Amino acid sequence: MYMRIGKIWTPFQWTGIVDTSLVGAADIETKLRCRMLVGYSSSSEEEEEANPDPDPKPKPGGSSGRRRGCEEEEEEEDDSPRRKKLKAEERVATTRLPVPGCLLAMFPEEVELQTEDSSLHGGRVRSFKHERGNWATYVYFPYHPDEEFVELLDELLSAARAHGVALSQQEEFHLSLSQTVVLRHHWILPFTQRLKAGLAHCKKFTCSAGRLKVYCNAERTRTFLGMEVSTGHAQLLDLVRVVDRTMTEFHLDTFYKDPSFHVSLAWCVGDLTGLMKDCLQELQRLVDEHEDGPFALRLDCEELRCRAGNKTFSFALEP
Repeated sequence: MYMRIGKIWTPFQWTGIVDTSLVGAADIETKLRCRMLVGYSSSSEEEEEANPDPDPKPKPGGSSGRRRGCEEEEEEEDDSPRRKKLKAEERVATTRLPVPGCLLAMFPEEVELQTEDSSLHGGRVRSFKHERGNWATYVYFPYHPDEEFVELLDELLSAARAHGVALSQQEEFHLSLSQTVVLRHHWILPFTQRLKAGLAHCKKFTCSAGRLKVYCNAERTRTFLGMEVSTGHAQLLDLVRVVDRTMTEFHLDTFYKDPSFHVSLAWCVGDLTGLMKDCLQELQRLVDEHEDGPFALRLDCEELRCRAGNKTFSFALEP
């Protein structure tokens, strides 16, 4: 059976959904239109379910569209130059190898511990503030003690403790020919070369010491027990003049005007000059009444040395 809807004749089957006795022809046509539209919609949905699109395109503004947009933004951020640079820096930081110990040993001033804790140095305090690149420098003759000297020093330290003065033995013994000055690292080589040139014609000699004397540093932070030189004073003054000329060229402090050349034996923290002088006479008696006769410290001045930080330079004197 056919029915005309508008300009189209459409087949249909009467289902009894329209009661012609109650409605007119116009109403029947309207109801049939609705029925056919519903039918067409259902058939199109069934076709979509039967043949799904293998590559569905999300609708603009839909949830999947927003999700895709976020992913694209993240990818763009990941590929940005700034992001790539950060990732490269992270890879370098995690893969960087430690510096070999042999290389660190070549540049000790770069890894020196920057500490002012005096307890780590027996209570000693720096005469000047430590700064990276500054090297404490001084010129001296080394003294190598013999067994007789070591035994006498033990007796002197015991006698001082009995008078309430706790002295610490020097880690090494030397006779200074300069004050302790500060050299920049790049000055060390020209300084030592100039010093070597000035000492080219200086001759070796021997000096001796046997008289105890108390010394205190300029900052009054340490007191020393020393043995003053009695012979070889003139030769030592000649060497000091050579050292002072080099110091002056580098605008550094020269030695004392009226120096008391000595070998420091022991030290204590603070200015204990008064207590030391109270027991100095007894200590001197131990030196003068030594079992083999009065003790005399003998120093062979054959090789002058300059120490800058942990570097030591030697200058042999002419025979």
